[in-house]
Amino acid sequence: MKPELHIDGHDFKILIDRNEIEKAVRRLAQRLTDDYRGKNPILVGVLNGAFLFIADLFRAMDVSEAEIDFLKIGSYGDHMTSSGKVTLDKDVSAQLKDRHVIVVEDIVDSGLSVTYIRNHLMYYQPASLEFAALLLKKEKAKTDFPIKYVGFEIGNDFVIGYGLDYQQQYRNLPDVYVTHN
Repeated sequence: MKPELHIDGHDFKILIDRNEIEKAVRRLAQRLTDDYRGKNPILVGVLNGAFLFIADLFRAMDVSEAEIDFLKIGSYGDHMTSSGKVTLDKDVSAQLKDRHVIVVEDIVDSGLSVTYIRNHLMYYQPASLEFAALLLKKEKAKTDFPIKYVGFEIGNDFVIGYGLDYQQQYRNLPDVYVTHN
């Protein structure tokens, strides 16, 4: 198969197309609607990668009382693998105490970032704290808690598109692309 993208010596092909993403977003939004109707949840997007996913998810939810906020962490830098160190670059500004919080991630890779976020947000004493991820690398992700809302389970390959980047580029691609090299 001919690669659809060639970036820095890496060939990328579509792993998940925009139609599949849209269906997964609607499915997850329905589950969130069912689980959080009447509970005034707050979705916390993890910048920069989750901004497209959280926007689509938030619009697709049928919960009239819901809030959105963001935090920003760093762990990849400009590389295709995690540095192993997580830094908090921007914290949430909303009050989370006694709120139902859903953290929205583009991808759960090693599990290091979501574990850091969970430990950080528990300090604010939310009523509940769950995670939604478009992509989960189940074989690689190590957490001591479940990721309750998952769009797709994928392998350990590097992916870009639909918010996921390589050196801060390619987030605007409407599909998720994968490379094996």
